[in-house]
Amino acid sequence: MDLQQWIDKGVELSLEFGPKLLAAIIIWIIGSIIIKQISKALKKLMLSRNYDVSLQKFLLNLINWILKIVLIIVVLGTLGVETTSFAAIIAAAGLAIGLALQGSLGNFAGGVLIMLFKPFKIGDLIEAQGEMGVVKEIQIFTTKITGLSNREVIIPNGALSNGNIINYTTEGTRRVDLIFGVGYDSDIKQTKDVLMKVLTSNPKVLKEPAPTVNVIELADSSVNFAVRPWCKAEDYWAVYFETTENTKEALDAAGIDIPYPHTVEIQKKG
Repeated sequence: MDLQQWIDKGVELSLEFGPKLLAAIIIWIIGSIIIKQISKALKKLMLSRNYDVSLQKFLLNLINWILKIVLIIVVLGTLGVETTSFAAIIAAAGLAIGLALQGSLGNFAGGVLIMLFKPFKIGDLIEAQGEMGVVKEIQIFTTKITGLSNREVIIPNGALSNGNIINYTTEGTRRVDLIFGVGYDSDIKQTKDVLMKVLTSNPKVLKEPAPTVNVIELADSSVNFAVRPWCKAEDYWAVYFETTENTKEALDAAGIDIPYPHTVEIQKKG
């Protein structure tokens, strides 16, 4: 093949593929610009709605890759490449990955839901999946909480988002529920006054809502009082322990009997 034939072949190929190549380049440039604009708009939207930073990065990267894959398929189609089988391969690979990572994808979806709807935030005291603690970190797949005994608990987000969550911090206050029993010979009014004084003298007990003391049960060997002080969420255990200790001291000082179980032994003669 001489030089002229090479030139003719090159011109023929240029005329055949040149417009397609030019169109593909133009589509790639315009598509890339559109993807950047979409990413900027989505980032602005997420910032305005206070999405978690880690969620923002993950979603933006995911959407960016999806749009780029779509753009590549469009460009290949413009060049005349058969993209039907290519799309089928991607779909099959996505299905296989989805089945292999079913549990992980459930945790990922749970993490996205938690970050979007925010049933709790870092620093909140929550109870979920049989565990109670302060939220330390919210990740895409798991949430870390610090338990009451300072142990780290890692809960999968799939189970966390699908189960019951008790957030003790949201309302800002908590009620401490305590029950104290006194003997049947004790004066009810005096006992209520003593218990109420224990509550009102504790600076951690809130004045509003007001604490309450009421007879809750006439038990077998005691008259039981429901003691209900309110406090800030972070003061819950301090109020719980202080009220228990101060109540014992106050009842002893007032001469009010605190009954305890007795064992009666009966012996038969002969």
